[in-house]
Amino acid sequence: MSLSAEAIATLSHVSTATITTVLLKKGLRNIWMRGTKPLKPGQKRLVGPAFTLRFVPAREDLATPESWSSPISTRTAIEAMPAGCIAVVDAMGITDAGIFGDILCARMAKRGVTALITDGVVRDVEGVLGTGLPVWCDGYAAPPSVAGLTFVGWGEPIGCGGVAVFPNDVVVADQDGAVLIPQAFLDHVLAEGPEQERMEAWIVNEVNNGAQLPGLYPMNAETKARYAATKK
Repeated sequence: MSLSAEAIATLSHVSTATITTVLLKKGLRNIWMRGTKPLKPGQKRLVGPAFTLRFVPAREDLATPESWSSPISTRTAIEAMPAGCIAVVDAMGITDAGIFGDILCARMAKRGVTALITDGVVRDVEGVLGTGLPVWCDGYAAPPSVAGLTFVGWGEPIGCGGVAVFPNDVVVADQDGAVLIPQAFLDHVLAEGPEQERMEAWIVNEVNNGAQLPGLYPMNAETKARYAATKK
């Protein structure tokens, strides 16, 4: 799945908070990936299709430095990442072993990967920041991935921050963290997200002008009519 430039531009102006509201109205409550915080304050909102990677608990015969040369390794997975994707990594919330460091992130940046998102942590944090690759994670740690994790594959359904992520689901990340848009709901979010943003901006303006919240948020019939009049 490839996202159109128009879809990316639209979602770049829709906050993750708004997306959670829009999808909540469709019955989707679990789309915000826990532990996905921006590594660098001020990272701009980014959008892309998910490229999934999965770790399991470390097993001594598999989680070794030698495994980094295996055909099934994070190194090989990175070479399969298409430009524009967002790498979403299931690290099971482990926070004492960094899944990627500066060298791997530099290669991802070179390949045109949009961002790295994980419920785990990174290592070599100064170097990672120096690569320019935007990262959303749960912090950083010095030990390598094999100190606590075994890498097992990519391109399959994963769980990241308690959210089921399928390859090519759409991911949006901003200062509130990362959220998932299932492919089947993309058109709905593209249609409803901008309208939700416009409506909430109008409500904020009303609040700044002294309006009281009852009847405004949520809107009663009179407020809905006033808002509708502004769109004519």
